[in-house]
Amino acid sequence: MIGTARKGFYKAFGLVMVSDIILPELPLCNENEHQFDLIISIKDLSDLWASVSSDTSSHVIAKENFVIFEVPDTAIFCIRDGKEIIVSPIKESAEDKIRLYILGTCMGAVLLQRKIITLHGSCIAINGKAYAFIGESGAGKSTLASAFLKENYALLSDDVIAVSFSENQIPLAFPSYPQQKLWEESLNQFGMESNHYQPLFERETKFAVPVPSRFGVNPLPLAGIFEIAKTENEDIKVKQIKNLERFPILYRHTYRSFLIQRLNLIDWHFMSTAKMLSHINLYKIERPVSRFTANELVPLILKIINKEL
Repeated sequence: MIGTARKGFYKAFGLVMVSDIILPELPLCNENEHQFDLIISIKDLSDLWASVSSDTSSHVIAKENFVIFEVPDTAIFCIRDGKEIIVSPIKESAEDKIRLYILGTCMGAVLLQRKIITLHGSCIAINGKAYAFIGESGAGKSTLASAFLKENYALLSDDVIAVSFSENQIPLAFPSYPQQKLWEESLNQFGMESNHYQPLFERETKFAVPVPSRFGVNPLPLAGIFEIAKTENEDIKVKQIKNLERFPILYRHTYRSFLIQRLNLIDWHFMSTAKMLSHINLYKIERPVSRFTANELVPLILKIINKEL
């Protein structure tokens, strides 16, 4: 059962948070902070869930001020106003799985409720700027990010990328926490032994890989986005995406994009995306599935970036 021996105090995604649930993945912060942006607590949500789910078969219910969902045999989760995550664990549920949902879907809902753009991908710090790799599951986002880490660049975020705006309306990518999620195949390609890492819950061939020495702790201006896509072709292809074609790509690769409409955020998302795109370039990279290409893509992407400087 999930432990609550003492509260944990953390900072991630640009938020200071206090949690009844210990989250070892997150960077610690000073517990004497005067104000917390997010509270994570344990409460019984069974009555609330029964009242709102009685007339629907959906496992996710979203209103303007809260999102609530049930993961069978695990927990009920409720996210309120971007300020609180409430967890109602089911008896004998696995702690690792609960944390996976807190740091994934729950955090994605928190950020959207706070009107912070959430991209599904990995984000790397290169020459004082942030570059995001987005794509469908299995496209190779985390693997590509890991190839950059091998070249001594720093990770800002893996899986959920939080993008907000500075006072000058510059898009900023915020650090999440120093961990990647890599498939066993990728570990093998990098000469890393899977028995050194903890498998993600119920995903025996995907592993949590801590990268504390390769983690960027400061928000950086988002300078570019690369959509990674798999292809049956043998050659790597790069194309710059321009004009209106960029909008559906970023909508599709928004983390938990199904929440945008349910939270009445369509107009906000479009306007925020337009503002973000006015500062960055978007590229699509097609990589062949027939071979491991991450190490080839690093110099190619660096060449693209350097041409823009």
